[in-house]
Amino acid sequence: MYLATVIDLYSRKIVEWSMDDTMKVSLIKDALLMTIKRRNPDRGSQYASYEHKNLLKKYGIIQSMSRKGDCWDNTVSESFFHSLKTELTFHENFRTKAQANEMIFEYIEIFYNRKRLHSYNDYMSPADFEEKMLLKEIVA
Repeated sequence: MYLATVIDLYSRKIVEWSMDDTMKVSLIKDALLMTIKRRNPDRGSQYASYEHKNLLKKYGIIQSMSRKGDCWDNTVSESFFHSLKTELTFHENFRTKAQANEMIFEYIEIFYNRKRLHSYNDYMSPADFEEKMLLKEIVA
């Protein structure tokens, strides 16, 4: 199974994600389209594909992707996937794709985005951090 994520670099929230048993452009396209529908937003070969780049351009999204061999743009994603593996997948033996999908859903939507504390967010969850920043904007 492959997992593609769209991570908000501001709050570290997993905005959307997609799972499939193949790593095709549709995997990341699905995650991005769900993000666009949810947020109305502001490297592998699939991320550099014309189809993916055209979708980003259509919605005015600037992709964070540096030159080949430069890993700095990927550190937030790498950190997330490390957490996912050490906190969930290394401890589980998924019997079916449906079970894997359900447990990944619970990890991301219930634990990671709403409960897991992030040092980058002053030790708040991504959801709490976004709510706090939104309230600051409203008050300002």
